[in-house]
This record gives sequence, C-alpha cells and structure tokens, in this order.
Amino acid sequence: MEQFIQQYGLDDVLPLAARNDLRLVRYVPGSTICSQGDPAQSLYFLVSGKLRVSHTSVAGKRLVLSFKQPLDLIGDIEYVRRTPYLNTVEAVTAVEMLVISFDALAHHATDDVTWLNYLLAEITRKFEMKSQSMSFNLFYPVEVRLASYLLSMTPETTTLGSTVDELTDIADLIGTSYRHVNRTLKRFVEQGLIERDRRSITVINRNRLIEVAGESIYE
Repeated sequence: MEQFIQQYGLDDVLPLAARNDLRLVRYVPGSTICSQGDPAQSLYFLVSGKLRVSHTSVAGKRLVLSFKQPLDLIGDIEYVRRTPYLNTVEAVTAVEMLVISFDALAHHATDDVTWLNYLLAEITRKFEMKSQSMSFNLFYPVEVRLASYLLSMTPETTTLGSTVDELTDIADLIGTSYRHVNRTLKRFVEQGLIERDRRSITVINRNRLIEVAGESIYE
C-alpha cells in the first residue's frame, strides 16, 4: 500500500492522519465496486487495473461513460455532495483500490488546502470527460463505438462473451440496438477483425480494430 501511495504522489496530497486510514482492497474481473443509487460511504483511488463506468437513465437505458485506469478516483463527487453513487463501476481486469471512508476524510482533511485543490481538479476533469463521452455517444457511428468498446474490454485477454444476453448488454451500453450490434459484428468478422461463435468474440486483428475506432472514445 505504501508503494502505491508514493507511486501516485498521494503522500503529497493527503494529510498523514488520513493516509493512516487508507486500506488496500482487491477485486476480481467482473466485480461491482459500487452501484448507481447505492449509499456512498467511501472514496476509492484506482491504483491498479481497469474499470468500466456506466449510467442508467430513468427510462432504463444504460450507457458506458468511460473506462478508468490509474490513477483515478471513484466517489469524489459523491463525497463533496453527499449523494448516493452516481454511476455503476465494475472491474474489467483484476483491480486494486486504496479505499478511505468519507468519515475519515471529513475528520482529517476537511480543511486541508492541498487536498481540497486536488479534489477540485479531479472533479473538474470528470465533468469535462462526461461532456465528451455524451457527445461521443451522440455523434460517433455504431461501428466506431463498438470497436472502441471491444478494445476497451480486452486489455489483457482477446476474448469476451457473445451470448444473446451479452450482446444485448453491449447494445445497451453503447447506445444502440441488439440487431445493429449483430450486423456490425458480422462486418467485423468479414473484414477479418474478429472471430465469433455463439459463446465468444475474439479480437484477432487489434491494429485494424484500432484504425476503425480512430481513437478509443471511451478511454
């Protein structure tokens, strides 16, 4: 834990008393770190691995907002506003997080100028990224969004699921229909970008898939 604190400069950001309340928590791929609407009680520093952040609208539609890599914070906005978690956060890979309770932060760091400036910078950056991600979902074609999603979900392994439920999940997350995802995957197969059967999708030409994505819009 001390290695992560020094690696990411948290010893320059958090007061010592607050650092003493940090704990290291590990999650396996697919784990849910927090769910949208759950009471928020802890702040998470992502120090290892990759996360997927998604949001569900009132109408029940889900969208991927972003993928997170170190160093990133989960729960900072909720800490300031004292609201439930705004989004659902899941582990894409094995993940390590430094976790501290809101109560400990409030007790040890409420009046610490360095910490407050750091928190303000992180929250400002997040609002900028959220604005960009919403624009991406509106303006980028489905093939770009799907290519970016496949790239983002396969940082360590080349394969992910391809059942009807899983494709429906992908469709919801990138803001399109199951049929459109299915058609686009067929084109990717024909172009030699992926292989696909009833159970899995395997990326076989990552470089060409990167060309389709143009830029990884969810990163």
